[in-house]
Amino acid sequence: MTVSRRNFLKLSAGAATVAAFGGLGVSLAPAVARAQLLKLNWAKRTTSICCYCAVGCGLIVCTSKDGQGRAINIEGDPDHPVNAGALCSKGASIWQLAENERRLNSPLYRAPYSNEWKPVSWDWALTEIAKRVKKTRDASLIARDAKGATVNRLETIGHIGSAALDNEECWTLQAVMRALGLVYIEHQARICHSSTVSALAESYGRGAMTNHWNDIANSDVVLVMGGNAAECHPISFKWVTEAMKRGAPLIHVDPRYTRTSAKADIYAKLRAGTDIAFLGGMMKYILDNELYFKEYVANYTNAAFVVDSGYSFRSGLFSGFNARAESYDQTKWAFKKDADGVPLRDPTFKNPRCVLNLMREHYKRYTVEAVSATTGTPKADILKVYETFCATGKPDKAATILYAMGWTQHTVGVQNIRAMSMIQLLLGNIGVAGGGVNALRGESNVQGSTDNSLLAQDLPGYMATPASHWQTLEAYNAANTPASNDPMSANWWSNKPKYLASLLKAMYPTASLDDAYNWLPKLDGDTKITEYMWLGLWDKIYNGKLNGLFVWGQNPACGGANAGKNREAMTKLDWMVNVNIFDNESGSFWRGPGMQPGKIKTEVFMLPCCVSVEKEGSVTNSGRWMQWRYAGPSPRPGTKPDGDIMLQLMEKIKDLYRAEGGALPHPVVNLNTVDWKNQHGEYDANKVARLINGYFLKDAEVGGRSFKKGQQVPGFAFLTADGSTCSGNWLYTGSYTDDGNMAARRDSTQTPEQAAIQLYPNWAWAWPANRRILYNRASVNAAGVPWDPKRAVIQWTGDKWAGDVPDGGWKPGEKHPFIMTQHGHAQLFGPGRVDGPFPEHYEPMEGPIKRHPFSGQLHNPVAYQIHSEEKAVADPRYPIVCTTYRMTEHWQTGLMTRHVGWLVEAEPQLFCEMSEELAAEKSIANGEKIRVYSLRGEVEAVAMVTKRIQPYIVQGKTVHLVGLPWQFGWHTPVDGGDSANLLSPSVGDPNTGIPETKAFMVNVMKIEGA
Repeated sequence: MTVSRRNFLKLSAGAATVAAFGGLGVSLAPAVARAQLLKLNWAKRTTSICCYCAVGCGLIVCTSKDGQGRAINIEGDPDHPVNAGALCSKGASIWQLAENERRLNSPLYRAPYSNEWKPVSWDWALTEIAKRVKKTRDASLIARDAKGATVNRLETIGHIGSAALDNEECWTLQAVMRALGLVYIEHQARICHSSTVSALAESYGRGAMTNHWNDIANSDVVLVMGGNAAECHPISFKWVTEAMKRGAPLIHVDPRYTRTSAKADIYAKLRAGTDIAFLGGMMKYILDNELYFKEYVANYTNAAFVVDSGYSFRSGLFSGFNARAESYDQTKWAFKKDADGVPLRDPTFKNPRCVLNLMREHYKRYTVEAVSATTGTPKADILKVYETFCATGKPDKAATILYAMGWTQHTVGVQNIRAMSMIQLLLGNIGVAGGGVNALRGESNVQGSTDNSLLAQDLPGYMATPASHWQTLEAYNAANTPASNDPMSANWWSNKPKYLASLLKAMYPTASLDDAYNWLPKLDGDTKITEYMWLGLWDKIYNGKLNGLFVWGQNPACGGANAGKNREAMTKLDWMVNVNIFDNESGSFWRGPGMQPGKIKTEVFMLPCCVSVEKEGSVTNSGRWMQWRYAGPSPRPGTKPDGDIMLQLMEKIKDLYRAEGGALPHPVVNLNTVDWKNQHGEYDANKVARLINGYFLKDAEVGGRSFKKGQQVPGFAFLTADGSTCSGNWLYTGSYTDDGNMAARRDSTQTPEQAAIQLYPNWAWAWPANRRILYNRASVNAAGVPWDPKRAVIQWTGDKWAGDVPDGGWKPGEKHPFIMTQHGHAQLFGPGRVDGPFPEHYEPMEGPIKRHPFSGQLHNPVAYQIHSEEKAVADPRYPIVCTTYRMTEHWQTGLMTRHVGWLVEAEPQLFCEMSEELAAEKSIANGEKIRVYSLRGEVEAVAMVTKRIQPYIVQGKTVHLVGLPWQFGWHTPVDGGDSANLLSPSVGDPNTGIPETKAFMVNVMKIEGA
């Protein structure tokens, strides 16, 4: 008989069980067979995607067919290309998350000054929330600002969350909040990978992982830096080990010796917050030794661009610095242009003002000696890393970098990633199989939630949020649509007016484009964007500037920097809505440590939502794969899917405005919710997915093709600027076409060329345009011939491209390969970031030293900070560097995993890792209770004295490090400890506002008698 892979695995599992117990003298074959029959006969089987990190592992969910309709088993999907049936400890425990008696089973209400929760009905809760929203909005909506500009913004309600939602729900939620006028819209991406988007977009044109998980296996060298893939993204690490089996060395550079380090061929320690020093030294090494891929660098990057005379760098500062404003005049960092307005280039690199030579000059200070003195990394280890990784600057070699929050969560987070992006360009490792700069995102849909913009600075599809100085749609398009006079530059963002018009029509199909734009809330154009971001938002809440707050699928009482401030800030609100699976430290902040409920005015509404396996929709993993999840068990009684909560709440708000009128009702009552519902009036993820893809609002002819009204738009090239198309997010156009739901595809068919590098083009769908490796036109020379034919991503056959979907379908040599940048080249010199065109080493805002060898400027001069909040710099009270991290067994703040018994048993409480030397200095023994404290707060933890952490020698001085997981909180488990973020400071990156939680200063002491 013919046995499929699935049936083979079933038979193999049964045979293994029999073999294991065969020695007992009892045949278990009938029992195994019976168990398999029960699974098939008494359960429906659906596919889903893991709800934890963004590897995007496939699941098979078995749901009982009896009256209860509950999940009876959840396991890895053996057919899934990424995980092939494997799951980490969290993924393997999802059944216990879904079938958990601690889940909420009705909405809860906490009245002002009350000390208890009260169960309430869904109708009462949603009605009362709608009333609070309308009352607050009507009282404080700003129609015009002080200058008379129309802004239609609401500054007294904020929203936080959530990367745990499906794409369709993320888009719906941002539409609700923007229709109400909110400008404070934030979620997990801000505090985990916002710096990734800013850095990669500046370097290459798009702010996402360049390659995908399976592609790691194609690498000749794998560098993990700023992350711990083996523990935090365990299934991704299977592709690292696959590369290692093929001969690739693994390098790990990290402050701690972790499980990734244990697997590495080369491990190098470095002091937390000194990555740019290390990477700047690597750039010097490449340039000094002529190890860069010359043809690639000359033709595909802006290395040959000539920079105008306004640019300079002296004493740690770039030209254009304004000390009073703590900002730069970025016009000083311009390129020289010819008479046609095209940047001047010198491909011979003889001009001293060309980018490559400016780089040489900038990084000549980054000697191995200076790097070692700053990072604490031994010189021999530095050179070993440089030699191994930089050997890949050849056409037939490829190296990849995997990183996570060890790079992102710094006041130089964007520039950390920029530095590595530049190294990969110098080596020609972008656009190729086995190359790339690959962000290890930590939530199942944090890529999709970012794409669909639950963030202050962007609309869906990475278009800037309107601001007060762009009063009209015409003014917005003029200011935000780049132009290029280079005929070889695709300048793809020149299509932005089409994408914005289609978004406006997705929200307001019956309104004119001008009216729809006018209704969108406008940021204050004279205010730094970081004031609208996480730290700025919490500072305003703390100072009583907001009345209401939505906290949706997030736990800022534990997950945000300076968490004690966040908790205190919540006491200043009039009302708060918390949507989650379990009660948590944020929803119950009023009864947490140090709180006095009788003095806290905040009304709190707790709304219980479904878990991921109970609802349908798509999520997008780090590799940009949009994957469809089907509902298994029905929603647990008393809970609702998030999409239904959003829809029902918005309908109640609409009803109030229809009945009572109020401030600017038009964007509320005209918001398109029809496309969110099925025929029963319930939220329908498929319909919203169709809307996000977009459809034609009238008969039209575009690109030589005719389309009928109502027909799905086949791709973003067919979107229009005249209002004849709608699309909730242009990046996702092509994901749900007339051919069906592309994200739901489960076809592993590949051509031999695709299979050679594991593209899987027919499994799910990847943005943009189902392209699996971004910038793949840089993987071929000007004739379309792959640099490395053995690992060809695309190649020109004479009349078409074969392999992956090319990054632009033009013939070879017709366009520059980096189509999303203005001039078509990847950017070594990046003038678009607010803290400088080149990465420069600055110390963390809290640190153990007062000076460093690279310049006289200690800190990032434009970093976000609240000047009234004290920082510990070489402060003898706080002499120890602290860093925070995740564990395999818990996820983010632990809100979901700390309720799962299997996982709590494995990791039951907060601990603090420290070196044997520090422990001896402090008279602390392994296992003793200690107090860890900073300028902001303190936590109690169990001391874990270990050789995995070693002291550093920095400028001849011993510097100690401690490490704390940030995944605990006071709510549960009992005696589990509180959040490590009670210790971290309110300082952040100036581009994205991401907080610096990976390097700050603390002290430790033993708790006597504990």
